[in-house]
Amino acid sequence: MPTSVELSERPRILVVGGGYVGLYVALGLQKKVKVHGGIVTLVDPNPYMTYQPFLPEVAGGQIEARHAVVSHRRHLKDTELINGKVINVDHARRVATVQPESGESFEIPYRDVVMAAGAVTRTFPIPGLAEAGIGLKTIEEAVAIRDSVLDRVEAGSLMTDPAARARALTFVVVGGGFAGIEAIAELEDMVREAVKQNSRVKQSEIRFVLVEAMGRIMPEVTEEQAQWVVEHLRSRGIEVLLNTSLADATDGKLKLINMPDKTPADEFETDTLVWTAGVQANPMVRNSDFPIEERGRIRAGADLRITGDEGPIEGAWAAGDNAAVPDLTGNGVGGMCVPNAQHAIRQAKRLVKNLYATRYGVGTVEDYKHESLGAVAGFGSWKGVANIKGLPVVGTIGLKGPLAWLAHRGYHGMAMPTVERKLRVAGGWLGSLFLQRDIAQLENMEDPRAAFVEAASPKK
Repeated sequence: MPTSVELSERPRILVVGGGYVGLYVALGLQKKVKVHGGIVTLVDPNPYMTYQPFLPEVAGGQIEARHAVVSHRRHLKDTELINGKVINVDHARRVATVQPESGESFEIPYRDVVMAAGAVTRTFPIPGLAEAGIGLKTIEEAVAIRDSVLDRVEAGSLMTDPAARARALTFVVVGGGFAGIEAIAELEDMVREAVKQNSRVKQSEIRFVLVEAMGRIMPEVTEEQAQWVVEHLRSRGIEVLLNTSLADATDGKLKLINMPDKTPADEFETDTLVWTAGVQANPMVRNSDFPIEERGRIRAGADLRITGDEGPIEGAWAAGDNAAVPDLTGNGVGGMCVPNAQHAIRQAKRLVKNLYATRYGVGTVEDYKHESLGAVAGFGSWKGVANIKGLPVVGTIGLKGPLAWLAHRGYHGMAMPTVERKLRVAGGWLGSLFLQRDIAQLENMEDPRAAFVEAASPKK
């Protein structure tokens, strides 16, 4: 049976998840609810929110890792914070079960709940993928990729066996969406700088491979822009393999196949396999009594209330990547809002107003509707592409190169939550302009006690 812990007895709005939606909901409600004698409680395994569009730049050494996250404790001072996983939501009883990192699970009662658990990496049953690959969904993964890639360049420069050297200096990214394209571009830029500073390795020995199962990349931009991006990456020596899929990754020995006929395409070895081929709603939402649609997301109405066959469910709300929210602009895939930061942030702000109006009678309930402002992507220093609403792109590539790179930084710099974090990121960018990107890798992060254990062990 779940144990009890000391919790506030005030009427509670429980926020499940501390990402985009969770952070903005808590920020928007914590003081307002406190005035009415209530409390906002946020539960998340991490003590911070990660601004995921910055992960490629963290992996590429352009942004300090801690600057890409927002501390819950620092900015949610009127919110009850719990580090743990919500493992079950029983809305019929108005309780959620939380599993802390250590200790026994316990129940939290609530009056209203906001399901903001977000998304996790989506993978497929590919042999060896779990052992050889790494995702790019968390700040820890971004840091690990950065250190590992730089380590492979350094280690490869000392290898004399041609096969081992080629394996170390081969870097593969699977997935041609925004995350994959930005990641491989940032990493290539970083490795190019690392090679300049290491006389034992040549740029011609470096191999970057992008694997994409579809016939085009970056569906958020125009076809013409996507083709330009492919040409740009290839001009930098990056192999872009379209209509190609990963079939096997056992022991880092990759087997690629052509799509859709699944005939053999290529085989080679690598020490670095980055997986960015999609996301899915957090599976924990299935451990609830809320209605789930075919893609595993919670069914929600345009007003962001969780909605079943008989209409809205009182006291239950959902937004972001774990929610199927109707796209009233008519541009969404399958009629629903796509899972991205633009929608998550704006849905959270609308949810705050709707929940407050419903619970306390202040304001009005309105449907969420947002027309995309476009898309921006950075490909390393002074390189990028942008498809911005209102900018004519017919017959042209649109915004690309340094201007697109500046638009990318400007948009995400403004979108980064809290003034404190905006300033830290801007300061890091300013430093990079004069000092170049940071290519110093950190060693033994997976085993930080190794040096102490060696020093403390009896000498033979």
